Amino acid sequence: MTLGMMTALARAGFGDYVVYERDGAWTFAGGALATVTLDASHVRVRGVIESDTEWSGSPGAALRKALDSLPVPEWRAYGRVHFGFSGLLPGLGLRGAGEPDGVLVRLLVPQTEVTVVDGDVTIRGDEDRVRAILSAPVASPGEPRAVDVRADGASYRERVAQAVKEIRQGQYQKVILSRSVRIPFAADLVSTYELGRRGNTPARSFLMRLGDAEAAGFSPEIVVTVSPSGDVTTQPLAGTRAFGRGAEADAAARAELESNPKEIFEHAVSVRTAQEELRRVCRPGSVRVGDFMGVKERGSVQHLASLVSGHLADGRTAWDALEALFPAVTASGIPKRESLDAIARLDETRGLYSGAVIATSHDGSLDAALVLRAVYQESGLTWLRAGAGIVVDSTPERELEETCEKLTSVAPYVVPA
Repeated sequence: MTLGMMTALARAGFGDYVVYERDGAWTFAGGALATVTLDASHVRVRGVIESDTEWSGSPGAALRKALDSLPVPEWRAYGRVHFGFSGLLPGLGLRGAGEPDGVLVRLLVPQTEVTVVDGDVTIRGDEDRVRAILSAPVASPGEPRAVDVRADGASYRERVAQAVKEIRQGQYQKVILSRSVRIPFAADLVSTYELGRRGNTPARSFLMRLGDAEAAGFSPEIVVTVSPSGDVTTQPLAGTRAFGRGAEADAAARAELESNPKEIFEHAVSVRTAQEELRRVCRPGSVRVGDFMGVKERGSVQHLASLVSGHLADGRTAWDALEALFPAVTASGIPKRESLDAIARLDETRGLYSGAVIATSHDGSLDAALVLRAVYQESGLTWLRAGAGIVVDSTPERELEETCEKLTSVAPYVVPA
């Protein structure tokens, strides 16, 4: 019911919009009361006010200042953060690399906002229009078309082999390498989101059109969540096996996942890194690990998962927490700077893939979903993308198979436009 409400609003012609699902709460944010964008040198505001400001230092602080400048009481904003945002963060910029290109953050402060929690609907904005849309007959999603997730695997195997060689040489401990799968037709992303959400069990889900770019996804994990009171949580997922192949096969895959030395090592070093990153912005002694190495089922795969939490130190904000944890260790590698160098050499430009979709508010809260298990559409192209964590014991064939397992969370649901 709620899923149908969100897709009906997405089809209703609000212009730019974001649908965001978090912990049973669904939000549709449509139409731009204001748009805030950030690139390597400027933060720009368009809409209720117009500004164009050079920034330096912290990009998160520049965004927060721009949002606070809006003549909008109790603002809330939704949008995207590209993977290239990492190139703006202290200590992560690559030697000899130029500034990352293009708009790296785009946030929408909506004219109309509809939130549904446990069947209760809250509307901010054009209530008459929203109620008319929600009372109309619900359109059925179209039929999906098959996508070959195994296409062009040879290049990926070669890149994995090179990464393993570099790890054995001591250049870094872990790196996430990804591959794209082109879809040879334009997709109806609203229908794709509706079908895909029925077939997935995400930590977060999202559907958005911002400018000329669209995406729909079923995020397996959060980058970070910050409450208004300053509680901070991240949940690294590392270690993967297939899921959804029947009770017996799933149980066997889980047992292998929980006992495989490569998967356990990959997960443990990710948790350790998340702790170190949170300690930079949290009160001393407040960082804790909970539910260590539990298993989370996410669509067509299951992962090892741990909760890492803390409380913001005095003077720190949610944007500081995002900067400390971005990009997610499970989408970059260890150490981060060295893994980002490897990604720059061995991976394609990522764009939104392995960045974040975020929801943030005037009250200091922020929620950032890691952009994985998604379909992307921009400039006449439509594609999927998935990666795998490469460590010293990785094999090219197994890591390729892992990307196929992850792509299967989305590929069966892609509906042609």
